[in-house]
Amino acid sequence: MAHALELPAECAILKTHSVLTFQDGKYFYKIERSGDQSIYSVTDGAQAISVPIGWAVGLGFAGQTYVYLKDGQMYQSRVSFYRAIDGLDFTLGALNGKPTNLLQAAGQPMDRDEKVLCFGCHSTNAVRGKEVRLDSLIPGVQCERCHGATENHLAGLKSGNANLAQMNDLRKLTSEETANFCGQCHRTWDQIATSGIHGIVNVRFQPYRLTNSKCYDADDARIRCTACHDPHQEVDKRGIDYDAKCQACHAVGKPLAKTCKVGTSNCSSCHMPKLEIPGSHNQFTDHQIRIVRANEPYPN
Repeated sequence: MAHALELPAECAILKTHSVLTFQDGKYFYKIERSGDQSIYSVTDGAQAISVPIGWAVGLGFAGQTYVYLKDGQMYQSRVSFYRAIDGLDFTLGALNGKPTNLLQAAGQPMDRDEKVLCFGCHSTNAVRGKEVRLDSLIPGVQCERCHGATENHLAGLKSGNANLAQMNDLRKLTSEETANFCGQCHRTWDQIATSGIHGIVNVRFQPYRLTNSKCYDADDARIRCTACHDPHQEVDKRGIDYDAKCQACHAVGKPLAKTCKVGTSNCSSCHMPKLEIPGSHNQFTDHQIRIVRANEPYPN
């Protein structure tokens, strides 16, 4: 998460791809490296827009989108980098858009709420109230984004004041509190349930999906986000490594052989299927834990 937002000078994807191109009808897109900058340009054959990329958003395991400034307005690029194809394709939100001019073809203007969500989740110290403060922005999700400001912590350590040195202890949160805390960025149940975001596009909102699971218990620590994921480590992508987490609940009081009719290895491969959002070039693990039946509709 420390690389959830990067400046172009440090961005590995932009540094290792000197030129990226994409064509959509008459619109031709190019991201070209120039020193420590990457220049984003779009042309319709007659006119062109060319601007330096300001920020690379997303670690890049799945994809990475770019934010730039033009005439004082912040925009999200209409094309993004996708690891699976090692190249550019439409940004998800722009997949079905039909630009009517070059400015629209280049990107989507970001309103205040979008900027707060984007920089509030992908960087540290960027948001004050409802405003983005670029002068205090620290790229990526750093310690204090979750554990609180460091000033009192450092002062307490220097002075020997243990109370002053204390930071947010997130280990004490319940499953519900943890889901809501992580949901600040990954989206809470309430946010998605009331947003009208239906269908497979909501598979990437893990707290919402987890809360919909039949086995979810708001007071049971075995089902909270951090029971399976250590936010200080890279995500473990080996499904079999999560078996012990599943069996912490499902093997209690009975032999392992009777826990599941199919088997007791790689539980998540069956009960947390990987699903691809069209256009995402990535499979997301569905956190709505369930018995998956063939040809059943996607459970919202």
